[in-house]
Amino acid sequence: MLTVTVPSQDLLGRLADLADRVRLVRWDLAAPLDADVAPDVDVVVVPHYFVRPGGFAVLHGLPRLRLVQLPSAGFEHALPHMPAGITLCNGRGVHSTGTAELALALTLAMQRGLPDAVAAQADGRWSSPMLHSLADRRVVVVGAGSVGAAVVARLRPFEVDVVQVGRRARDTADGHVHAVTELPDLVPDADVVILVVPLDASTYHLVDADLLARMKDGALLVNLARGQVVDTDALLAELRAGRLRAALDVTDPEPLPPDHPLWHAPNVLITAHQGGNTDATEPRVAAVVRRMIEDLLAGREPQNVVART
Repeated sequence: MLTVTVPSQDLLGRLADLADRVRLVRWDLAAPLDADVAPDVDVVVVPHYFVRPGGFAVLHGLPRLRLVQLPSAGFEHALPHMPAGITLCNGRGVHSTGTAELALALTLAMQRGLPDAVAAQADGRWSSPMLHSLADRRVVVVGAGSVGAAVVARLRPFEVDVVQVGRRARDTADGHVHAVTELPDLVPDADVVILVVPLDASTYHLVDADLLARMKDGALLVNLARGQVVDTDALLAELRAGRLRAALDVTDPEPLPPDHPLWHAPNVLITAHQGGNTDATEPRVAAVVRRMIEDLLAGREPQNVVART
């Protein structure tokens, strides 16, 4: 019988109907598995936001392990720590909706001055400034995966000019996708740039001092990718100069230390990596895990494979 570990009681309950075909064991990777379970484990489902230093080392003590399922779309944090011979699957699609909702919320909040409105309310001060619209703006969405597609779908009703950017240029049913190499020529006309790319060698500091300098005065950078996609020092310089604005759900470093200057930079709104923190997440993780288990039981290739070690 296939033995699968899951990290929470909630997920265990959502998959309970599979118990006649699969041995389900609750395990959050916080400590080594019991000796009577470890030799039988075939699949491990990793907890959300699992970034504990050395945390993946416990996987090396599972002799039968063949597949690791992440709940996140990003997998760069896990891949270097996988044992040999493992199939690594990501949670593509789990966080697409939640991340896209937050991308739109952060964009609207900054365009319509909501941080200043919250501060004015706290002061009992009536403030009614002229603000930016989202309608009729040009929005460049950098990232053409499932999250990027979800962001684009939510932007369309707001009557914006959407420019999509992916790894390579191509035409899709939803319009033309520009290659990421075109980004320096695209950002000068952008009112908003939204980042939803994975972090790898090609996207580390993708948004550097040169790219930021190409953005128009007053433009908004929205980062829901990874903090290291943006050069923090270069962004800080632009914010302090009052030339650009930013809304950041991810930062470098992360978590952002209490004394970090980014907290107090002008024209910035920061949320604490909240893209996937919604009550829609657990049911979606359960659906991905269920599909993966059904694939394995049927002898099919799992759908979310991102690497084989």
